[in-house]
Amino acid sequence: MSTLPSLTHAQLIALDWGTTHLRAALLGDGGAVLEHRQSESGVMRVDGGRYDHALAALCGDWLARPDLPVIASGMIGSRQGWREAPYLACPAGIEQASSHLTRIALHTGGSLWVVPGLHGKAHSGIDDVMRGEETQIWGADLPAGALVVLPGTHSKWASVGQSGRIEGFQTFMTGELYAVLTTYSILGRLMKLGGYALEAFDAGVRLGLSDHARATHVMFAARTAGLMDQVAPEALPDYLSGILIGIEVGAAGTAPSSQNHSTAASDPITLIGAAELCERYRRALVIANRPATLAAGDVLTRGLWRIALAAGLIRMG
Repeated sequence: MSTLPSLTHAQLIALDWGTTHLRAALLGDGGAVLEHRQSESGVMRVDGGRYDHALAALCGDWLARPDLPVIASGMIGSRQGWREAPYLACPAGIEQASSHLTRIALHTGGSLWVVPGLHGKAHSGIDDVMRGEETQIWGADLPAGALVVLPGTHSKWASVGQSGRIEGFQTFMTGELYAVLTTYSILGRLMKLGGYALEAFDAGVRLGLSDHARATHVMFAARTAGLMDQVAPEALPDYLSGILIGIEVGAAGTAPSSQNHSTAASDPITLIGAAELCERYRRALVIANRPATLAAGDVLTRGLWRIALAAGLIRMG
């Protein structure tokens, strides 16, 4: 629990409220983190929509200061969350997001402000959405012309314009597809999970890159490579991982990310996400001659601070 000095000097409660977890940060001057907490009270794990109880269970002592603003990003603002925060159309930046926060009154007398997600549309006419990743991008403080990749269950590739404005983006279901194929499909029958086989991963990346247009055909190589004893059972999971990430990198490198912006081979790439997964993408991008760097620090918390500042919820001292 918080010490009195921490709460006394706090200016903002910042929430990363996703599908499986709720992460909270108590922020002081300049967005400095005074305290971090987390629970497994993600949107899909809160019974009966009792989000106020989940929030109070994690940081009820912080909420004892009703004057302390609370801001949240992620699936808590989805249709399945506490209250839907409407999507903003791309291009959009912090200024647009800060003027479209959704307010939820808390029983403590304070307010929770939910950051809107983003909506984009590809050349093909396919709609695309994100919730939470936009806040991470704004927290990374990227230069105009940057390309940012956020690996995960649903990987995002987003192009950044002036003042951090997100011009457009693409979603790839790579992480979810890997989980489904290894758990429920015949591809997983020959696999032994638990290791990390770099050579097999790199070989899979090269295969996925070279033939990404025939994705469902190339994926089956994770079956035949095992049957033909070309890849060992303990290396097959990484071989499939490489194939899927290679397919994603190959497709993202050739497909436009929005109606008004295309990915250029010269765009600098920044990775945002879990270190281990970002390292896989970094290896794949190097193989594709697209070197990338990893964003430093807690970009989501920094993004929430900047949005709250732009919205006038807090003021610089």
